[in-house]
Amino acid sequence: MDANKLVTGKMPVEHTKKVDIKYLTVTAMLSAIAYILMFLDFSVPFMPSFIKMDLSELPALIGAFSLGPVCGVMVCLIKNVLHLFITSTGGVGELSNFILGAAFVLPAGLIYKRKKTRKNALAGALAGAAIMALASVVSNYYLVYPVYYNFMDEEAILAAYQLIVPSMKSILQCLVCFNAPFTLVKGLFSVVITFLVYKRISPILKVNH
Repeated sequence: MDANKLVTGKMPVEHTKKVDIKYLTVTAMLSAIAYILMFLDFSVPFMPSFIKMDLSELPALIGAFSLGPVCGVMVCLIKNVLHLFITSTGGVGELSNFILGAAFVLPAGLIYKRKKTRKNALAGALAGAAIMALASVVSNYYLVYPVYYNFMDEEAILAAYQLIVPSMKSILQCLVCFNAPFTLVKGLFSVVITFLVYKRISPILKVNH
């Protein structure tokens, strides 16, 4: 064992620097992947055409499991800061995306950090997906859609939902019946993929303290 560690009870400075560099490198790498995935969005059946599916929270969830919840939140933040340079929503869409992403990966990472078992990872990821789905209603109703109303009338947005289910009577009802389940499924896709690939890639991502 390193004599410096025996005397001070702390990791050597060189080791700490290596840990910090790897932490920053992996966080940056995951952020870049998340940013790229934001462009690989696609429409899904039974949803208005302006709502797209993407898996950009996937790298953030992997980061939350491998390096801790702060890493997951940082990935969500960095990808949206990068997206600000090409945004058409004045930053509102990016702010909402960050809020939802953080609502997903933060509880997932915190629950897994308490006890690093497969069961806790699943419980945390499912809890995060559910929280993200609930947060999507609040975020869209009070933040995103009021901005969209400057470009598209509320009645037009409501009509897009009514083309799918004519009985929809209000935007809030649409968000509860469409957006929340959609966001939940979006989170579950990231959960499934994470569980499929995490074991293979975790040795590369983890930072040994």
